[in-house]
Amino acid sequence: SPPLTQLPPLATIISEEQPIEQSKAAVIKYARVHGQELSEIGVNLNFAPVVDLNKGVINPQDKFSQIYRRAISTDREVVAKVALWYCQTLEEYGVKCTIKHFPGLGRVDTDTHIDHAELDTPLSELVADDWVPFRQVMNNSQAFTMLGHAKLMAVDDQNPVSFSSAVVGDMIRKSWQHDGVLITDDFCMQAVYSSKAGLAAATIEAINAGIDLVLIAFTQDLYYPAMDALLKADQAGILDQVVLDKSYRRLEQAKIISRG
Repeated sequence: SPPLTQLPPLATIISEEQPIEQSKAAVIKYARVHGQELSEIGVNLNFAPVVDLNKGVINPQDKFSQIYRRAISTDREVVAKVALWYCQTLEEYGVKCTIKHFPGLGRVDTDTHIDHAELDTPLSELVADDWVPFRQVMNNSQAFTMLGHAKLMAVDDQNPVSFSSAVVGDMIRKSWQHDGVLITDDFCMQAVYSSKAGLAAATIEAINAGIDLVLIAFTQDLYYPAMDALLKADQAGILDQVVLDKSYRRLEQAKIISRG
């Protein structure tokens, strides 16, 4: 593919020493570069921005997640506004953004690429803080939401959020009535691959919970056991047809798939 403009992290173009509105023009200019260049090469989905809050959690064993380096800000309102400006600008170019990594990895000190992780924070605190950017962008844009592999202990202490029916189906789809596209973080991560459920069962549980897209990226060969599990589950009548129909509609509306 042609070279794309290398831009610094979003956090570097805003100043928390002044009202965030004064950085709006800079954020929009930044997003226009991404939107225009991605659109020109035919890309209609961007796996950004990170809307996890920077809680200053640093673990020497965290080699890949490193949210403290990738987060926009420590301030929930700043993150919410910057992320929304970014996503709405990309949409002007026909490119959708992806906010990540719900339920928020800023407080998590374990790298889900290599181990299991837990988010053991009261829901009331998450609602008032970490989830503000997620909810604001989800409610005011066409953004996809990427679900991470940490367990949300207050809701489901058994399964990572990415394939938890209690979190995805009951909370996000039913309680919040969110009808946007949900995508998982990479299912090749150890938090899923070595979970009690295992890759195949986790894939089925994710789809039945209301996840629209299961991401398999790093280890491409894992696509085959995941797809095999889904095909067999479909033939056995294990997949929820009502949930599948809703997912198909969402993906069609998002122009990810087409009946044609």
